[in-house]
Order: sequence, then structure tokens, then C-alpha cells
Amino acid sequence: MIRVVIVDDDPMVRTGLRLILGGGSGVEIVGEAGDGREALGVIRDLRPAVVLMDIRMPGQDGLVTTEALLSWPEPPRILVLTAFDADDMVLRALRLGAAGFLLKDTPPARMIEAVRSVAAGEPVLSPSVTHQVIAAATGGHERGREEARQELARLTEREREVAIEVARGRSNTEIAERLYMSTATVKANVTRIFAKLGTDNRVQVAMKVRDAGFV
Repeated sequence: MIRVVIVDDDPMVRTGLRLILGGGSGVEIVGEAGDGREALGVIRDLRPAVVLMDIRMPGQDGLVTTEALLSWPEPPRILVLTAFDADDMVLRALRLGAAGFLLKDTPPARMIEAVRSVAAGEPVLSPSVTHQVIAAATGGHERGREEARQELARLTEREREVAIEVARGRSNTEIAERLYMSTATVKANVTRIFAKLGTDNRVQVAMKVRDAGFV
């Protein structure tokens, strides 16, 4: 079972998330907290694998709490929840090391899949968040399209197809379904893409694909 703690200042949101995730096979909600300070104690006691973290909360917000958690020797995977497509807080959370971002109106099936993905070590971004993060991270300064395409030319045709799907914000499971591959094969392709492009995460891959004009 994937042990999950929900951190959100809105009781209705916590209840909704508990109902959504409680119906997901292999996912167990072991606790919840209404603010960042309370969350640290709950997470320390319960040691969940994944934390659903609201990014905006009164008092100690999700950013401060995420930074504190990621300083622990064995931190949980943190999946940040936001009601906004993207803003500077999302970028800051990415730099801190959050495992992924989801909009609060993400469909239930996608949310359950996201929890499973981050628990398995696979970063997750909602497609709309991916596009906004890429735009903000590039600061409106596009690299030369030819330069980006030369970088992507290092990839095989199949790897480029996978990279484009990554740039569209799709998970490994979704990519496998679209490209008629096994999830294990997609993961292997993503690993090779990281190595060939000199990238560390999926957002960096998406930025290169965007600069090349492929999405």
C-alpha cells in the first residue's frame, strides 16, 4: 500500500481528496493536516511515502513545509496541489525538489495515477502546469530553433516521439498507451533521453522540445 498524507487548509478539499484516493487500489490515506506546521508532526509520526501538499496555506505555506521535509534524511515524495495553472510558487517548489504538481481539479483517475507514479519515483506534472512552467522558466527568451533541433537530433526517432509526449505533460503510462509500448520501455527511453540531452528532469526535456518547435 502507498501511504499518503494530505496537507490542505480547506477541510472540504481534504475530504474530497480522501474520497478520491481512498477508492484507489493500493493507496491508503494514513493522515491529514490543516497547515504546514501541523503537517511536519503528522508526517514525522506516520512516515508516508507520498504527501499531497497544498502550495498556498495561511501561516506556514506549502513551500516552507516542502523545503523542511526535503531536508530530512529520508523525505517523502511531495506532490504539490495548486488551484492555479502556474506562478512563481510552482517554479520555486520545482527548484526545491517537489516530485510533481497537479491542479486541484485534476480528474480522480489521473490523481490516483499521479500518486502511484511519484511513489515509484516518476515525476508528474499536469499538462497545463507543464506549459506554464516552461514558459516562465524560459522567461520569454527562446533559444535558436536550429540549435534545439540539433540537440534533439541526438535522439532516435522513437526517443523523439517519447520526448514530445513528455513535453505534452503525459505520464509514462499514458505515453505507453499512445505509442503502443510497455511502461518499462517508456522508462528506458526517458532515461536515455535524459542522458543524451544532459537533462535531469522532464521539464528540461519539455523546454528543449518546445524550443525546437515540436509542440
